[in-house]
Amino acid sequence: MTHEGPPEISLAPERRTIDVVPDDERHGSPRSQFTLWFGANMQITAIVDGALAVVFGADALWAIVGLLIGNVFGGAVMALHSAQGPRLGLPQMISSRAQFGVLGAVLPLVLVVLMYLGFAATGSVLAGQAVNEILHIDNATVGILIFGAMTAFVAVTGYKLIHVVGKVATVVGIIGFTYLLIRLFAEYDVAAFVGIKGFDIVTFLLAISLGAGWQLTFGPYVADYSRYLPRSTSERTTFWSTFAGSVIGSQWSMTLGALVAAVAGDAFLSDQVGFIGELAGPAVIALMIYLVILVGKLTVNCLNAYGGFMSILTTVTAFNGQSRISSRARTLYIIGFVAVSMLIAIGASADFLNNFKNFVLVLLMVFTPWSAINLIDYYLISKERVDIPALYDPAGRYGRWNKTAMSCYAIGVVAQIPFLAQKLYTGPVTDMLGGADISWIVGIVFTAAIYYPLARRSSNPPPAMIYPEHTAMADTRQ
Repeated sequence: MTHEGPPEISLAPERRTIDVVPDDERHGSPRSQFTLWFGANMQITAIVDGALAVVFGADALWAIVGLLIGNVFGGAVMALHSAQGPRLGLPQMISSRAQFGVLGAVLPLVLVVLMYLGFAATGSVLAGQAVNEILHIDNATVGILIFGAMTAFVAVTGYKLIHVVGKVATVVGIIGFTYLLIRLFAEYDVAAFVGIKGFDIVTFLLAISLGAGWQLTFGPYVADYSRYLPRSTSERTTFWSTFAGSVIGSQWSMTLGALVAAVAGDAFLSDQVGFIGELAGPAVIALMIYLVILVGKLTVNCLNAYGGFMSILTTVTAFNGQSRISSRARTLYIIGFVAVSMLIAIGASADFLNNFKNFVLVLLMVFTPWSAINLIDYYLISKERVDIPALYDPAGRYGRWNKTAMSCYAIGVVAQIPFLAQKLYTGPVTDMLGGADISWIVGIVFTAAIYYPLARRSSNPPPAMIYPEHTAMADTRQ
């Protein structure tokens, strides 16, 4: 029996970790995916991400168009990962053992953990500023520590409370960001700052990369939040709910960021949160906007902490063979992750915007090959058939290491190097293209092209989905 109604607010810690969610614990509807991902993207870091394209030279109009293209393309890839959740009932990175092997999946997992730490730290810097504005505190460390404690509480409680926070973030985000757009047009002659530069392919491709990178980095954990949906949930509905929530929310935030950067320039660069508060106007309304910023950042930071915990646990259990851990151990994992992210945030560089741009683009380099391999195997080679018990058994169907997937992954990363446009390194092909970074496109297309023919010959998918016996689940799509 499944529960179709909305999840209740529960302060009891979630019981499930990296094990499959049985049918009698499934609940909710795909609408929850829309509100979660919409709320997670209506936040200050997405505003900063949208501003980066303008900060680094694009006209606001072309930046907005480029960001939209990137969000749509990256959002489609991300939502394809989300659609796996209801059928598998597993966290995203556990399922990648089917491609890389039980131990082989640790390679991308280590990079995923670094991603979560990076986003959690950068988010904590901005959220800490909002906390300081609300409480009138001058010490940046205090704001970061308070926000970290809030993040740890929600992440420890788990899935249901995270979805509730996402719903709250959706409502307050729509109200707050609509108000900010109105204020921006009321305070500035926005039209005078848009469409004043010609089309530039380099900055246009940067905008596309920033939008796509934002979406693609959700891929390694997006199914963590759809895995509790009933198995009868339509994959198409899950896809579109996730896609719409993530793309609309991020594009809204990034458009605001591009416009703010265009009209404000240095005033925004020096203090992103402070500028948004000043734009809000009267002190009481500014306080409400700081709360909007805080709720939005809390939503996505909980995703980072929760996903980071799942990835660390997936890495550890690849070697000890466990599929479940105690609630106490779960709590300690999450608190440890949040503590490390706060330490990074406290020691963050003053050159935040430039470092964040490079951080996002580097992540694209390592995650596009992983996405290509995971999606091609699941949808085209295994055709949605996975031996779930074997995902926890190094001696099972998927083995310890899948040399085909790992080799293609490594080659897919290396193939992007000539196309990179990074602060520390610019590839020779990038110089020929005038500085345009298309490495992420190369990563997806090239990896897919070499992986598909090799995996078709070497893969060994089961004839039907195989679930653990203790879950009393059976495949209904043989």
